[in-house]
Amino acid sequence: MAFHVMLIPSMDCPSNCSYCWGVDKESELMDIEIIEETVKWLKDFQNEPVTFTFHGGEPLLAGYEFYKKALELLSQKLSNLNPAFAIQTNLWLMTPEIAKLFAEYNIPIGSSLDGPLEINDSQRGSGYFEKTMKGYKIAKEKGLNVSFISTFTSSSIAQKEAIFNFFLENNLDLKLHPALPSLRSEDPEEWAISPEEYGELLIYLLDQYLEHMGQIEIKNIDHLCKGVFVRRGVVCTYADCVGDTFAIGPDGNIYPCYRFVGMEEYVMGNVRDHPTMEDLSKSEALKSLRDWEKLVDDECADCSYIKFCRGGCPYNALTMDKESQKMEIKSVDHQCEAYKMIFKEITDRANKEFLSSPNLMMPGMQSSSENKRKSSIMDIMMKRS
Repeated sequence: MAFHVMLIPSMDCPSNCSYCWGVDKESELMDIEIIEETVKWLKDFQNEPVTFTFHGGEPLLAGYEFYKKALELLSQKLSNLNPAFAIQTNLWLMTPEIAKLFAEYNIPIGSSLDGPLEINDSQRGSGYFEKTMKGYKIAKEKGLNVSFISTFTSSSIAQKEAIFNFFLENNLDLKLHPALPSLRSEDPEEWAISPEEYGELLIYLLDQYLEHMGQIEIKNIDHLCKGVFVRRGVVCTYADCVGDTFAIGPDGNIYPCYRFVGMEEYVMGNVRDHPTMEDLSKSEALKSLRDWEKLVDDECADCSYIKFCRGGCPYNALTMDKESQKMEIKSVDHQCEAYKMIFKEITDRANKEFLSSPNLMMPGMQSSSENKRKSSIMDIMMKRS
């Protein structure tokens, strides 16, 4: 089974998005020594294919020389693990030199854009759109594959049509995130959208995807439909990633995921100590997530969709305990109802398609009686990743 290691060169970020509360402006930069120790740690940790994703904060703060050394070390010293690479960046610091280096390692780029300039900058900050698109142009000129995450907030969700049309008209693939309640803000719900709003948004995008198949990719819909088809989650949030995903902070601390970086209660170990899986399993951090898995088994036992999402993301289930002022996981993912809405919609439509077409053709085929068949749920399910 493949495993995923997220490398966090810095938790700092040059942008200042209004709804972001995960940036640490005092964060140190990862030294190349942490990469060297990571190589030593993973050499005998597991003998399975590994994907390294550089994340943050803003990972490009580490600079060209860091990536030149890091990619060489990871690809050559861990060649037995067939390493693949990816990066999530706002692209502000992208340069032709960095883009050329990333092209040599075939690194796909994930970035963030919440829609057209006015919508994007109203919630991410003035100038964000222009700086990101400048970096996007540099990356594309070097042949890099770039896709965008759009965060839907309480402010932007009412403009979902304008946002979708922006991505469609500009030939940009789309992945979306719902804004979560802030764990640190005095007004946690300021930007967040409700599960019902998120569920309705996903159904809207499913309709749009079916109408515009071949013109745009909406990665969330791809993953949700594929999950229903194979009857298990196929991507982060819906897959049981506990024990198969790790994040390494700038100081070498190991966490269950990049979203937990900086939270002391979720430190599992440090790469300098080269911990075994048994060592990590003894950490209170991993024990708490194993307990959460048991909670999911109990709370979701009667849910028709438990195999598709496994309770969602444990980070999304975090809440602040007002008495202890500690982050705790006491429930399933707060977006549970949204997941039920979209899984039901996909399942119902797939069943209806199947029952109404006993001689269902293979996706992409056309009957003699219709020149252009409408796209179906099965078309999405059968798409190649």
